[in-house]
Amino acid sequence: MADERKKVVVVGGGITGLTAAYYLQKSVREKHLPWDLTLVEASHKLGGKFQTLHRDGFTIERGPDSFLERKKSAAELAVEVGLRDQLVNNTAGRAFVLANEQLHPMPKGAVMGIPTKITPFITTNLFTVPGKVRAAADFVMPRSKISGDQALGGFFRRRLGDEVVENLVEPLLSGIYAGDIDQLSLMSTFPQFYKVEQQYRSLIRGMKKTTPSAPKKHVNAKNQGIFLALKGGLYSLVEAVEGKLDNVSVLKGTRVLAIDKSAGERYSLLLNNEQLLEADSVVLALPHLALADLFAEDPVISRLKEMPATSVATVAMAFDKGDVDDHLDGTGFVVSRNSDYTITACTWTHKKWPHTTPEGKVLLRCYVGRAGDETVVDLSDEEIEKIVLTDLNRIMKLTAKPNFTVITRWKQAMPQYIVGHKERIQQIKSNLHRNMPGVFIAGSSYEGIGIPDCIDQGKEAVEEVLKYI
Repeated sequence: MADERKKVVVVGGGITGLTAAYYLQKSVREKHLPWDLTLVEASHKLGGKFQTLHRDGFTIERGPDSFLERKKSAAELAVEVGLRDQLVNNTAGRAFVLANEQLHPMPKGAVMGIPTKITPFITTNLFTVPGKVRAAADFVMPRSKISGDQALGGFFRRRLGDEVVENLVEPLLSGIYAGDIDQLSLMSTFPQFYKVEQQYRSLIRGMKKTTPSAPKKHVNAKNQGIFLALKGGLYSLVEAVEGKLDNVSVLKGTRVLAIDKSAGERYSLLLNNEQLLEADSVVLALPHLALADLFAEDPVISRLKEMPATSVATVAMAFDKGDVDDHLDGTGFVVSRNSDYTITACTWTHKKWPHTTPEGKVLLRCYVGRAGDETVVDLSDEEIEKIVLTDLNRIMKLTAKPNFTVITRWKQAMPQYIVGHKERIQQIKSNLHRNMPGVFIAGSSYEGIGIPDCIDQGKEAVEEVLKYI
């Protein structure tokens, strides 16, 4: 019937699916649409990787801990759901690179490892003289002749040489993607670098011209960094959004087993409790491996099983302040892959995010696991703690064991955008458009892994649903 209520189902209750449900509800109210909305989540809690632990006065993030302020959508969502007064910037401070058994200050002006200020690059001990000379060849090298996609590592190695890549670029990029930069797609991760190289020929010169100068800040913002977090932890955003979903049916602990076209134009979603949900449109905010399982018979979508996903673990350690040699003025370090360490990075959380740590305490958050080195994630908690403490004691003096340690494993949680990723995702979307119109995908596996990227994808999925129905 023409006046029949429309039904929209969002599958997946991570930040992408939550965003889609929230903005669908908002559109339904603003446009007075006769729609019924349902959010289905396989686990018994919403939020996906957003997990915050409050213990002994500490606020510990077990998953992501912050988001870039310049990408507006995350802060905008927080403000919309009443968390404006909870937003807090990180404390700006020096970051270090662990290479050749030493902590080296990150060269000032480095943008993802690309120097935009010459003097700090020349004077740093992070690179040898031959390494610096090789990087300077970027000024005279021709533009890349590869017009399609290419490996991120190959692009940077060609411009800056192996030493700068291994000691600076790779640790920074691995911290974001936990991947192998010699497999990651340039066009799906940092296409702006290719555009800069093509426009200015020199990557260094181009980044110097296109990187905006740091704005002059007011005195009370002197030490503010470029990231935002929430004082109560990122899970408070999940709780706030969920609390606003008063016109959405939320089904937790419920898994979608199959999606089929039912009689007419609607879809039927078979749930693990043997119930059927009908939908005029569906947003699948699922990781790529779950999506591949859902469409195991589809030759295009099932290819997502070939897309790698890295396993990682976070290791949060709480200490008394007097038990940690805390003389370094900074917020943490990343580790060169050439170094003989298991940890890949460490955040001095008590310095970067002071609100997370009680007075007189220290909170260190270390990371283990990356592409090609994931077996550590499968070790016991005791073994992981021992490995991390051994690594830390080589860098900074610890005179006592931690008061407590919180280890969180994320199995196959970091999707790898390998070369050709953009084209593969477009093929999948085109395939769905042809064969399952009204079914849309969104999430960290597809078009950006950062929190604002996921929120943007959730909002874009809402626009697609509105256009379709």
